[in-house]
Amino acid sequence: MLKTVLPLIWLSLALLLPGCDQEEALVKVDLGKKEQVLHKAPVNVITYAYLPQYSHTVSYERHRLLVDFLRRETGYNIKQVFPDTFDQHMDMVGQGRIDISFVNPFVYVTLAHRYGSRVFASVVEGPDSSSRFRGQIICRADNPAIATLADCRGKRWIAVDPNSAAGYLYALGLFYSQGLRPEDFAEIAFAPGPGGKQEKVVLAVWAGKYDIGSIREGTLNVVGEKIDLNEIRVIATTPWYPGWVYSARAGLDPEVTARIASALLKLSSADKEQRRILDAAHIMGFVPAQDRDYDPIRNLVTQVGIHLD
Repeated sequence: MLKTVLPLIWLSLALLLPGCDQEEALVKVDLGKKEQVLHKAPVNVITYAYLPQYSHTVSYERHRLLVDFLRRETGYNIKQVFPDTFDQHMDMVGQGRIDISFVNPFVYVTLAHRYGSRVFASVVEGPDSSSRFRGQIICRADNPAIATLADCRGKRWIAVDPNSAAGYLYALGLFYSQGLRPEDFAEIAFAPGPGGKQEKVVLAVWAGKYDIGSIREGTLNVVGEKIDLNEIRVIATTPWYPGWVYSARAGLDPEVTARIASALLKLSSADKEQRRILDAAHIMGFVPAQDRDYDPIRNLVTQVGIHLD
């Protein structure tokens, strides 16, 4: 019996281990090499971005109803995306990753210059129902060393971003008109981190980290629940300039732009539901706009020596 079983066992082992007596080629794996897996955006998506002057939460809440409205009116699959910084927003437009931008006029003229973006609408938001806005220069209310713009000489200034209109450019223009130049300040800093830059300027001044700050008018209302606004004083208000812009990236189908523009211009505060959309976005309405409407911004940029390249 044993003599019969042993040959069968050896035969089974031979069939199961056919390569044991042959040297197999080894495959060397280099674990140091990494390849990024790119996730392509879904087709037929129109990307929409609000320049991150406020936190992403504020940006989303302000424009959520508006984006929903545009989806319904145009039939397009519109997706709100959230760049972390002003520079990232502009880079994404140049890369074709943002189709529709809601930006300040300073960023718009930069996008038009660098990438060929074109404005198609401007927002109505001022107290006089016009498509313009302005900036403010603030300090702590209990700062005895600052009463006028002239007192800002030699002080530490925090601004929103180098590409902020009301949060930097407009204030810089106002200082220039008073004979103050960037080198006349002890420091010019910009709000750090992604989003929420307007709020960060106010909080930095309130905390005493900087002597003065520059923000867009209306920002103090956003931080009213975080600090006592009586502890902040507005030193000066800038002149009015053209308002915020809706622009389309170069190469976007003109039909897409036209349909989105038509939907925006349709919104009216006279309609109860549409007024809810506008109120959430802190916008009173929309008007058609053309590139030449923003020449005052280009003139200001030239005046203060900023280059758009």
